[in-house]
Amino acid sequence: MIFRGYDNLMVAARQGSPLAIGYGDGEMYVGSDAIALAPFTDRISYLEDGDWAVITREGIAVRDRAGAAVERPIARSLAAGLVVDKGNYRHFMAKEIHEQPEVVGHTLAHYLDLANYRVDLPALPFDFASVTRLSLSACGTAFYACLVAKYWFERWAKLPVDIDIASEFRYRETTMAPGGAALFVSQSGETADTLASLRYCREQHQHVLSIVNVQESSIARESDGVLPTLGGPEIGVASTKAFTCQLTVLACLAIAAGKARGVIGPELEAELVKALVEVPRHMATMLRDETPYETLAHSLSKARDVLYLGRGSSYPIALEGALKLKEISYIHAEGYAAGELKHGPIALIDEEVPVIVIAPRDDLFDKTVSNMQEVAARDGKIILVSDADPASTGCEVQTMLPVPTVHPFVTPLVYAVPVQLIAYHTAVFMGTDVDQPRNLAKSVTVE
Repeated sequence: MIFRGYDNLMVAARQGSPLAIGYGDGEMYVGSDAIALAPFTDRISYLEDGDWAVITREGIAVRDRAGAAVERPIARSLAAGLVVDKGNYRHFMAKEIHEQPEVVGHTLAHYLDLANYRVDLPALPFDFASVTRLSLSACGTAFYACLVAKYWFERWAKLPVDIDIASEFRYRETTMAPGGAALFVSQSGETADTLASLRYCREQHQHVLSIVNVQESSIARESDGVLPTLGGPEIGVASTKAFTCQLTVLACLAIAAGKARGVIGPELEAELVKALVEVPRHMATMLRDETPYETLAHSLSKARDVLYLGRGSSYPIALEGALKLKEISYIHAEGYAAGELKHGPIALIDEEVPVIVIAPRDDLFDKTVSNMQEVAARDGKIILVSDADPASTGCEVQTMLPVPTVHPFVTPLVYAVPVQLIAYHTAVFMGTDVDQPRNLAKSVTVE
């Protein structure tokens, strides 16, 4: 609040949504988080729920809900040193897509012993060996990262996983056994529903671990343990590098869980870590030539509806691809598990509907091919994202987007790049606001 006639006074209060105070030289700032204040100062304090503050150029006086004077610690924010511009790119989203080989590499270096091909995580607030179930919760793209992680934890660590969209989990009122483990994923660390879910788990006496891109955020501060994604500020509203960095941390965490539970031995650990180490190189390879995506954008921009199909850990990538296309091009798109095609979505397919198939050549490839053939029989336009020879599918493929052959464990990380490029180039061709799509905010800090 500001007041007419009082030029040296602001009053700020926090209830629910985050609120940060920035300390400058003879000036003070109020913002949603450290990233918002990064261009102005690196000295940040955070109000807590119920706090209200009287702010002048000279300083701040904070009181809690009861009116008692309180001190909130001032911290140095890491965000201020990471203020970015577009560089030589047309959009922040393009720049952030191209930063992925670098930031995924930085994240891997933080969580792996690269000399010995071992996972080297910081101390966790719980022992995976004694965890009977793991709860995962997030919103939007971060939820799809959790969905990939469900496949990883259950396949490579034999650990049952409950997963919920945070806005649903917080109202399910599920009973949780004391001493359990709960993991929350958020780019901003300020997502309102995710933070509320975290607090619910805290009330249920769960060990809380979070994966965030902003280490000073509310979710990070209220967690027992924090695993930062080290992606740097992400300006584009549609998440790209934050998503792949989240997947990177979750992959390392799944290997650590498998080790602790006796499922992954030294040889398998080295195999999986080597596969992870190769991911930045494969990403860079795909980003060298975006011509096929620019060409595809011309035809895709005419579509009214687009379907994405995937199986196994490619199913969440299909969901993420559909979300990206919806977010920035405004084309209606849906992601489906390929096996669900005959349970309803196949009714939508005709010669006007592009069907983007995420199909790495893995144990499920033949199953996915059978679904492609069903699409082809109904004259659907198949866009194949795969490392396989399109001739091996036995059906006509309108567009082939080749992907390097990688270990099945890391396919979600590698296949995230093509679905980002499909959405980006389609939106650019259509002339939409790629970095700031209509009706969307980077950080959803209210219900």
